[in-house]
Amino acid sequence: MARGETRLDQPKADRALLPRPHYDPEAFGRFSEAIARFIGTARFLVIQTFIVIVWVLWNIVFPDGHDLNFDPFPFIFLTLALSLQAAYAAPLILLAQNRQADRDRISLEEDRAQYSRALAEAEFLAREIASVRIALGDVATRDFIRSELRDLVGEITESRATADES
Repeated sequence: MARGETRLDQPKADRALLPRPHYDPEAFGRFSEAIARFIGTARFLVIQTFIVIVWVLWNIVFPDGHDLNFDPFPFIFLTLALSLQAAYAAPLILLAQNRQADRDRISLEEDRAQYSRALAEAEFLAREIASVRIALGDVATRDFIRSELRDLVGEITESRATADES
């Protein structure tokens, strides 16, 4: 085989030109869930509303050529900041929802398995109860034995009475 030729019967070696960043998907998922949980609170809405009001008032109070006025009236920078926040919030919320859906699916599978086990146990107990009922049907009860004994005592008494008469 000539130098530089690749063999088709062997896997091609990975040639990473640049090292890829490594991140822990579980840690990133927990981080995204924490952010999604915070974004969905009233505290976040109050804080964001306060920041927007302060931002707008700050840039309205100081006149246009003043150094402290950093975002004049159409508030382009505020719009950019809120758009950037929304651009990051939406995927983080979707990631948190996907993780919750995975947890729900696992929980559902566990519930189904537990339900199947409970159903099998209930069916087993129903069969056991049916077999006990059948077995009890063959067992003589106390009342049945008393009535049979009364009948036998009556027959013995009658046979003695007929034997004494003869």
